[in-house]
Amino acid sequence: MQIDWNHFTPWTALLGGILLGLAAAAFILLHGRILGVSGIVGGLIRPHSKDIAWRIAFVLGVLAAPLLYRLTVGLHEVRIDASWSMLVLAGLLVGVGTRYGSGCTSGHGVCGLSRLSPRSLAATLAFMGAGFVTVYAIRHVLA
Repeated sequence: MQIDWNHFTPWTALLGGILLGLAAAAFILLHGRILGVSGIVGGLIRPHSKDIAWRIAFVLGVLAAPLLYRLTVGLHEVRIDASWSMLVLAGLLVGVGTRYGSGCTSGHGVCGLSRLSPRSLAATLAFMGAGFVTVYAIRHVLA
Protein backbone atom coordinates (compact mmCIF):
# COMPACT_ATOMS: atom_id res chain seq x y z
CA MET A 1 0.00 0.00 0.00
CA GLN A 2 1.23 3.46 -0.80
CA ILE A 3 -0.07 6.84 0.39
CA ASP A 4 -0.52 9.56 -2.22
CA TRP A 5 1.02 12.36 -0.15
CA ASN A 6 -0.01 15.01 -2.68
CA HIS A 7 -3.68 14.28 -2.03
CA PHE A 8 -3.44 13.22 1.63
CA THR A 9 -5.83 15.44 3.59
CA PRO A 10 -5.64 14.70 7.31
CA TRP A 11 -7.10 18.06 8.37
CA THR A 12 -10.21 17.80 6.23
CA ALA A 13 -10.62 14.18 7.30
CA LEU A 14 -10.32 15.23 10.95
CA LEU A 15 -12.84 18.03 10.43
CA GLY A 16 -15.23 15.61 8.73
CA GLY A 17 -14.92 13.17 11.63
CA ILE A 18 -15.56 15.91 14.16
CA LEU A 19 -18.62 17.10 12.23
CA LEU A 20 -19.95 13.54 12.00
CA GLY A 21 -19.47 13.04 15.73
CA LEU A 22 -21.19 16.33 16.55
CA ALA A 23 -24.08 15.49 14.22
CA ALA A 24 -24.50 12.05 15.80
CA ALA A 25 -24.40 13.52 19.31
CA ALA A 26 -26.86 16.29 18.43
CA PHE A 27 -29.22 13.83 16.77
CA ILE A 28 -29.38 11.52 19.77
CA LEU A 29 -29.66 14.43 22.23
CA LEU A 30 -32.36 16.27 20.26
CA HIS A 31 -34.33 13.34 18.85
CA GLY A 32 -33.41 10.40 21.09
CA ARG A 33 -32.55 8.36 18.01
CA ILE A 34 -29.37 6.78 16.66
CA LEU A 35 -27.93 8.44 13.55
CA GLY A 36 -27.71 5.23 11.51
CA VAL A 37 -28.17 5.73 7.80
CA SER A 38 -29.60 2.28 7.10
CA GLY A 39 -32.25 2.72 9.78
CA ILE A 40 -33.16 6.19 8.57
CA VAL A 41 -33.42 5.13 4.93
CA GLY A 42 -35.12 1.86 5.91
CA GLY A 43 -37.79 3.90 7.71
CA LEU A 44 -38.73 5.41 4.35
CA ILE A 45 -39.64 1.97 3.01
CA ARG A 46 -42.30 1.49 5.72
CA PRO A 47 -42.92 5.07 6.80
CA HIS A 48 -44.90 6.27 9.81
CA SER A 49 -46.75 9.52 9.25
CA LYS A 50 -45.03 11.41 12.06
CA ASP A 51 -41.43 10.65 11.17
CA ILE A 52 -41.31 10.72 7.38
CA ALA A 53 -40.50 14.45 7.08
CA TRP A 54 -37.22 14.36 8.98
CA ARG A 55 -36.17 11.15 7.19
CA ILE A 56 -36.72 12.77 3.79
CA ALA A 57 -34.89 15.90 4.95
CA PHE A 58 -31.96 13.75 6.14
CA VAL A 59 -31.69 11.85 2.85
CA LEU A 60 -31.95 15.07 0.83
CA GLY A 61 -29.19 16.58 2.97
CA VAL A 62 -26.97 13.55 2.44
CA LEU A 63 -27.49 13.84 -1.32
CA ALA A 64 -27.19 17.64 -1.44
CA ALA A 65 -23.98 17.94 0.61
CA PRO A 66 -21.57 16.56 -2.01
CA LEU A 67 -23.31 18.57 -4.73
CA LEU A 68 -22.86 21.76 -2.71
CA TYR A 69 -19.23 20.83 -2.01
CA ARG A 70 -18.64 20.24 -5.71
CA LEU A 71 -20.10 23.64 -6.59
CA THR A 72 -18.02 25.50 -4.01
CA VAL A 73 -14.74 23.59 -3.82
CA GLY A 74 -14.72 21.13 -6.70
CA LEU A 75 -14.03 17.43 -6.63
CA HIS A 76 -10.99 15.32 -7.31
CA GLU A 77 -11.25 12.72 -10.00
CA VAL A 78 -12.75 9.53 -8.63
CA ARG A 79 -11.76 6.24 -10.21
CA ILE A 80 -13.60 3.04 -9.34
CA ASP A 81 -12.11 -0.15 -10.68
CA ALA A 82 -15.33 -2.16 -10.70
CA SER A 83 -18.17 -2.80 -13.10
CA TRP A 84 -21.71 -1.55 -12.51
CA SER A 85 -22.85 -5.12 -11.85
CA MET A 86 -20.20 -5.49 -9.13
CA LEU A 87 -21.24 -2.18 -7.55
CA VAL A 88 -24.90 -3.22 -7.54
CA LEU A 89 -24.02 -6.62 -6.06
CA ALA A 90 -21.87 -4.95 -3.39
CA GLY A 91 -24.71 -2.55 -2.53
CA LEU A 92 -27.17 -5.42 -2.19
CA LEU A 93 -24.76 -7.35 0.04
CA VAL A 94 -24.30 -4.28 2.24
CA GLY A 95 -28.07 -3.89 2.47
CA VAL A 96 -28.53 -7.54 3.49
CA GLY A 97 -25.67 -7.22 5.97
CA THR A 98 -27.19 -4.17 7.63
CA ARG A 99 -30.46 -6.05 8.11
CA TYR A 100 -28.72 -9.07 9.64
CA GLY A 101 -26.44 -6.86 11.72
CA SER A 102 -29.31 -4.65 12.94
CA GLY A 103 -27.61 -1.54 11.63
CA CYS A 104 -24.82 -0.14 9.51
CA THR A 105 -21.33 1.15 10.15
CA SER A 106 -22.58 4.62 11.02
CA GLY A 107 -25.11 3.31 13.52
CA HIS A 108 -22.81 0.76 15.15
CA GLY A 109 -19.37 2.23 14.47
CA VAL A 110 -20.04 5.87 15.31
CA CYS A 111 -23.06 5.89 17.61
CA GLY A 112 -22.93 2.42 19.15
CA LEU A 113 -19.24 2.48 20.03
CA SER A 114 -19.54 5.93 21.56
CA ARG A 115 -22.30 4.53 23.82
CA LEU A 116 -20.01 1.58 24.70
CA SER A 117 -22.48 -0.94 23.25
CA PRO A 118 -21.05 -4.49 23.25
CA ARG A 119 -23.34 -5.41 20.34
CA SER A 120 -21.99 -2.48 18.33
CA LEU A 121 -18.41 -3.48 19.12
CA ALA A 122 -19.10 -7.00 17.83
CA ALA A 123 -20.85 -5.65 14.72
CA THR A 124 -18.07 -3.15 13.96
CA LEU A 125 -15.39 -5.82 14.36
CA ALA A 126 -17.38 -8.08 12.03
CA PHE A 127 -17.82 -5.28 9.43
CA MET A 128 -14.16 -4.34 9.52
CA GLY A 129 -12.94 -7.95 9.58
CA ALA A 130 -15.10 -8.87 6.60
CA GLY A 131 -13.81 -5.81 4.74
CA PHE A 132 -10.18 -6.66 5.47
CA VAL A 133 -10.62 -10.28 4.37
CA THR A 134 -12.50 -9.27 1.22
CA VAL A 135 -9.88 -6.73 0.12
CA TYR A 136 -7.06 -9.19 0.83
CA ALA A 137 -8.80 -11.99 -1.06
CA ILE A 138 -9.62 -9.85 -4.09
CA ARG A 139 -6.25 -8.11 -4.33
CA HIS A 140 -3.88 -10.90 -3.33
CA VAL A 141 -5.58 -14.28 -3.64
CA LEU A 142 -7.82 -13.86 -6.69
CA ALA A 143 -5.61 -11.34 -8.55
